[in-house]
Amino acid sequence: MMLLSLMSMAQDEQKTLDPVSVTSSMVSQQVSRTGRNIISIRGDVFSNLPVNSVDELLRYLPGIEVQMRGPMGAQSDIVLRGGTFQQVLVILDGVRLNDPTTGHFSSLIPIAPAEIDHIEILKGASSAIYGSEAVGGVINIITKTFGTAAQTKKIKVTAEGMAGEYQLANANVGGFYHNNNTSIGGGWLSNNTEGQMQRGIRGFVYANTASASISQAVGKWQFALRTAYDNRRFSAQNFYTTFKSDTASENVKSFWNQARISYTASKHRINMDAGWKSVEDHYAFNTVAIANNNKSRMFQATVADEWKVSNSTTLVNGVQFINKVIRSNDRGNHNVAQAAGFVILSQTIKEWTINPAVRLDWNERRGTELVPQMNLSWKKNQFQLRGSAGKTIRDADFTERFNNYNKPVVASGSIGDPDLDAERSFSYEAGADHFIKGNIKISATFFQRLQKRLIDYVPTPYADMPRKDNLVVGGTYALAKNIARVTTTGAELDIQFQKSFSSNTSLYGGAGAVWLDSKSSNMTPSFYISSHAKFLFNYFLDFTSKRLFAEFNGIYKTRKKQAAPAIQKTISKDYYVMNGKAGIWILPGKLKSFVQVNNIFNVSYSDLLGAEMPGRWFLAGASFNFSR
Repeated sequence: MMLLSLMSMAQDEQKTLDPVSVTSSMVSQQVSRTGRNIISIRGDVFSNLPVNSVDELLRYLPGIEVQMRGPMGAQSDIVLRGGTFQQVLVILDGVRLNDPTTGHFSSLIPIAPAEIDHIEILKGASSAIYGSEAVGGVINIITKTFGTAAQTKKIKVTAEGMAGEYQLANANVGGFYHNNNTSIGGGWLSNNTEGQMQRGIRGFVYANTASASISQAVGKWQFALRTAYDNRRFSAQNFYTTFKSDTASENVKSFWNQARISYTASKHRINMDAGWKSVEDHYAFNTVAIANNNKSRMFQATVADEWKVSNSTTLVNGVQFINKVIRSNDRGNHNVAQAAGFVILSQTIKEWTINPAVRLDWNERRGTELVPQMNLSWKKNQFQLRGSAGKTIRDADFTERFNNYNKPVVASGSIGDPDLDAERSFSYEAGADHFIKGNIKISATFFQRLQKRLIDYVPTPYADMPRKDNLVVGGTYALAKNIARVTTTGAELDIQFQKSFSSNTSLYGGAGAVWLDSKSSNMTPSFYISSHAKFLFNYFLDFTSKRLFAEFNGIYKTRKKQAAPAIQKTISKDYYVMNGKAGIWILPGKLKSFVQVNNIFNVSYSDLLGAEMPGRWFLAGASFNFSR
């Protein structure tokens, strides 16, 4: 019996390190056959690791740079392979989440952690499949309800409560039910704190996310629905400016709905996905300034047909439509529509797998263009060699085009440009993976991205501003511009491992290192291109036994040093932050109590200039899990 148990655990470890993925080509295939560097993380690690929001979880996954502006899910910018925060696409069960107002909202993911089955992070170009924003990579959150084929537990309930310094009170609860035909899931995540002192004000956060979903199979058909509500109110001091008068607060409310209808036959699987997102953003720079009120809407629909031509050949073709709308007292009223058709092939010939893809992408501003990509892999026993090359695109969002356009007078700040061109780039990479005894996966990748007309904010004097209608002579401005050329070169090393020593003792973790160099043809330094790490190392470690458990995560990065004399703030050349969580099982596998310390070494640091992050923070709580 013990031998059978250990064999089963070894198979689970192999599936964790080389799981079946759908992100790279919409075709279900093992990661080692995709030709891409993909990290897969189980959803249950959220409640194990010392993290309190989904963006904090992403921050410690190998090779992902999450530039946090505040704690506990306030706001973060997600960066992959040295791109800007707008160059990462976030999708939920295959449906895009990126907000049309700004990429700063990409980390405000409207899903309760209890619903997450696993998260796949695809590093590198993916515009041929997903279109705009999929430049640095794709983060695909896959939930239990929409991915019922992998579920083995009929009932699972989780509940966690936490309290700590600075009047912190957090909760994370949820449940999941599954039988042969029906799946129901839901949950609630709440993070609330008065926050630590910043520059004269407290860094408060009140963030609540609730989601619920249902899936029903009827013969060859499957119907799935989800609704979610996300409300985050937080201190936003110096999130967007380095002015002394900035004592900002922000409130972002999101309402999310999605639906899927699937039909599965012997050789075909047809997915019809639709999503509707509504966001209300209220931003007050200080108590006397006129607040920005932005309302965005986004509707999208995708139909894809996965055709199993033979045992070694799969063809996916589909169409997509997206409509984006904004109503704003600051940016004005605008809408933009886009559509696409795509074809993806997966062909296996012995040890080789080839995945070409092409997308015909239309946007009413830039017209129509072809976006091709090619992925190639060779796998022999425990080794894989892989390569990928493709074109990427990214359209300017409403903030980049119209920021500060409707205000009567603007003395300083970021200014949009409605005539911005879309970004275009060519990316290529080559890498290798080694699987060691099913317990360890080591991945090494070299990549380069050649970008044209990349969009970033550049300091621009009043005299050089293309539009001066509401500007002030002598004002200080940063204009959204198309930079002629930016070349990003890098290398990344990822390690994942999982080892089960017995039925109740295991070790699970991962680490990543990324070296990056970006060269711009622009003589004046732009803001976000210069903010990514030049070297990044991050990790997570989860150890559990019958009675004790301990989890750690951390990040070390080096980057360009910056200073803002007006607010007496700097960005240091480097920093290292480590968090820890440890406790005991009161009822093994069911009830545990713990203590958690964020920023153990009390490091003073910022990811973005002026947005001060918290120092050491003590928390404690208890967690209950039940499944059968």
